Amino acid sequence: MAKKKVLIVDDHPVVRQGLAAFINGEDDFMVCGDTEDAGGAIKLINELDPDIIIADLSLKGTSGIELASAVRARFDIPVLILSMHDENFYAERAIRAGARGYIMKKESMETVVKALRNILDGKIYVSDVLKERLLGRLLASPGDIVRSPLESLTNREMDVFQRIGKGLSNRHIARELSLSVKTVETYRSRIIDKLKLKDSSELALYAVKWHQSGDHND
Repeated sequence: MAKKKVLIVDDHPVVRQGLAAFINGEDDFMVCGDTEDAGGAIKLINELDPDIIIADLSLKGTSGIELASAVRARFDIPVLILSMHDENFYAERAIRAGARGYIMKKESMETVVKALRNILDGKIYVSDVLKERLLGRLLASPGDIVRSPLESLTNREMDVFQRIGKGLSNRHIARELSLSVKTVETYRSRIIDKLKLKDSSELALYAVKWHQSGDHND
């Protein structure tokens, strides 16, 4: 039986190496390549034709969620998001964007491989806790669902908001996301409007409190 080819996308070399070492030890998988960002991922997809992609949520420039969306639009390849970020907030967003699974980095390597196999069998992989929460949403009356104001933000706006919470300046955010400072300022204005905040100071306070809640830290 031919081994399924896995492409790893993560901006931490140690994470890529650790994943590759474990996955290559499985009888049914082989890591065909790895890269640190979405641009490199698209290039390697065209060159290597992987069967499945593991992508970190936080990448320089384009996020893992945006990469999953791009892969869904251009290729018929499933994406598993592997992240330090709280699944209660990000997993549903990732699945809606096109990812076929979401798993926390605190999980074991065995769980990562289990997720890969489930996804290649045509299933969506999320934790049992998240499955129960999503099922509860499905069964609840629309008026009973309490949604976070942050759910109104686009994925890119969320990338900016998250970095505001870390205390990064507009220039630093622009550099991390490969955007112009002016574009970051535009995103800040949109976020203020969507969250119904007064100004940039109130946005910074809101974002820092959210970041310090402990569930969303990178």
